[in-house]
Amino acid sequence: MPHNIAFIGFGVVGQGLAEILCDRGETLRDSHGLDANVVAISDPVKGSLYHPDGLNIKRVLQLVRETGHIRDYPDQPGLITGWDSFRTIRESNADTVVEVTFTNVKTGQPAIDHCKAAFESGKNVVMSNKGPVALAYRELSQMAREKGVRLGYEGTVMSGTPALRMPLVSLTGNAITEVRGILNGTTNYILTKMEAGMSFDDALREAQENGYAEADPTSDIEGYDVLYKVVILANVVMNVPLRREDVECEGIRHLTQGDIEKAKSEGKRWKLLARIKKTGDGVKANIGPEMLPLSDPLAGVSGAMNAITYDCDLSGPITLVGAGAGRTETGFSLLIDLINIDRGQL
Repeated sequence: MPHNIAFIGFGVVGQGLAEILCDRGETLRDSHGLDANVVAISDPVKGSLYHPDGLNIKRVLQLVRETGHIRDYPDQPGLITGWDSFRTIRESNADTVVEVTFTNVKTGQPAIDHCKAAFESGKNVVMSNKGPVALAYRELSQMAREKGVRLGYEGTVMSGTPALRMPLVSLTGNAITEVRGILNGTTNYILTKMEAGMSFDDALREAQENGYAEADPTSDIEGYDVLYKVVILANVVMNVPLRREDVECEGIRHLTQGDIEKAKSEGKRWKLLARIKKTGDGVKANIGPEMLPLSDPLAGVSGAMNAITYDCDLSGPITLVGAGAGRTETGFSLLIDLINIDRGQL
């Protein structure tokens, strides 16, 4: 039976998932039981399409590559154009909404309201937006349960690397006492380059040229991007209602070559580290640069890679290393959730 999907937003991440569904549709159906059928796309810039029988996603992707929009999609009986995001959510026949709009991490909007509209309409949601999960996880997950639908958010931490699913599924039964992680590829890239002798400014410039850092890199280098991931990990993995205001946050801008050399002389390496540690009163969380001994698994993670260590009482420390961003990687994170929703395992 087809699993109908509506994309809300169709930027890089949405296109990444659409390409996977297009390229691997037959394998996903035959080997994994997911018969994905894209019935709607609503994007304020690229346009809006809805057909209850499904869209030709290969043609949609071709149009986006050639024109930057989907307004020239061939007309056909039953095709509806021009619906905004909320009408698409409420009136389409989608089973699952893929919410990949740009989200304001200070408010979580418009994605929080998109989720609520989907749940009210009996639809599942999968997303890679950090804002809604960091700011409204408990409200949204409770609402999804009450409406009998599912909420997937694997891609909000470490993209397609299963930083949330692994502790919830594979490490279940352990008491996780501490989580430590390198959760931002931009800062890890900069620190790696600084250790090789590059100045902070030159390393940042190279990170921007390579697409790792935005034109305004503040969120990365000041640790704000990591802050929201810490809140998600605390709420989802450690089941503690941490808020962003509870997290001490420091970035890497102040680090100098002198600091780098000091770490080298001590057999250590600087990393922007996120820490969430269980205490008698809940958890204590902080983000800041630390000198790690080279024997620490996190110290060996270089370039734009991410990594996370779970300190478990039964299995001992488990470290997961992988990409923390990327078109295909984040598209894959959405696919993980889609497959598990279709299987009834999310």
